[in-house]
Amino acid sequence: MAFKRSALTLLVSLAASALLNPLAHAEGKISIAQQFGIGYLILDVVRDQQLIEKHGKAQGLDIKVDWNSISGATAMNEALLTGALDVVSAGVPPMLTIWDRTRGKQNVKAIASLGSMPNYLLTNNPHVKSLKDFTDKDRIAVPAAGVGFQSRTLQIETAKVFGNDHFKKFDDISVSLPHPDATAALIAGQSEINSHFSSPPFQYQALQSPNVHKVLSSYDVLGGPATFNVLYTTEKFHDENPKTYKAFYDALVEAQGIIKADKAAAAQTYIRVEQSKLPLALVEKIVTDPEIDFTVVPQRTYIYAEKLHELGVLKNKADSWKDYFFEEAHADAGS
Repeated sequence: MAFKRSALTLLVSLAASALLNPLAHAEGKISIAQQFGIGYLILDVVRDQQLIEKHGKAQGLDIKVDWNSISGATAMNEALLTGALDVVSAGVPPMLTIWDRTRGKQNVKAIASLGSMPNYLLTNNPHVKSLKDFTDKDRIAVPAAGVGFQSRTLQIETAKVFGNDHFKKFDDISVSLPHPDATAALIAGQSEINSHFSSPPFQYQALQSPNVHKVLSSYDVLGGPATFNVLYTTEKFHDENPKTYKAFYDALVEAQGIIKADKAAAAQTYIRVEQSKLPLALVEKIVTDPEIDFTVVPQRTYIYAEKLHELGVLKNKADSWKDYFFEEAHADAGS
């Protein structure tokens, strides 16, 4: 199964298919894209145990699932809006941006959370202890500079420290780079990249280096445990594929339960599905970390909606988290 395709190859091939067959999509097909890291463990379990297919069969439907991997929210959003993908995944801020921009049009909304986990801003610069210590000579690697989860989180904290008018202060020293590459650069310490707003498992891997230390946690910014990644789709896919959508949502809920029931087995699933070379002991430590919760229930997402609207990033003001999540998620006590 061809899973890890480049963003460019994926967009070209799938967008071409969408243009040639604009009305070809029907119940029983779903194309999904995820990024890199243990933040996508729920999807790894879904894929490993073929849970979408299982729940589809429960409704009398044979579902064909197409799995893809892309780095960065920008490529994800482009693929979703061109019809190249049905479901994409990214941090809460990129989802909110596309929700904001497609209101009254494609009406993109979130499906479910993929879990709450902290993201750490790391550096190998011994002089950097807080945001105030960064200079124009530093370079901060993020998956999607200026627009991704890490950049938006950094912007919110920057506004808190330097004032709302300066919330983009660190955009000029941010560099778009996939987490695996940024981690390697940070540990090696031989490139212009001396900092990285990371995510699990990469941040834990980097912190094993004696030259790397933590500057900030996303939980510091948001006031506690908060959703990292979410899955989202268009209103069209949601409304025109009710059985496929239900099978997907039910698969996510089951995968959440599987992880909570046996975290050691879940760690093994991650290594197997992602073909990760990380030590099993490290992955188990991450999966069992009390700061991390693999849950489909959104937590503290509304903080992003509120702050990004205040900063002018979002034009539309959400009244609650339910405004940008499809109704299937509303039964849970989210935030």
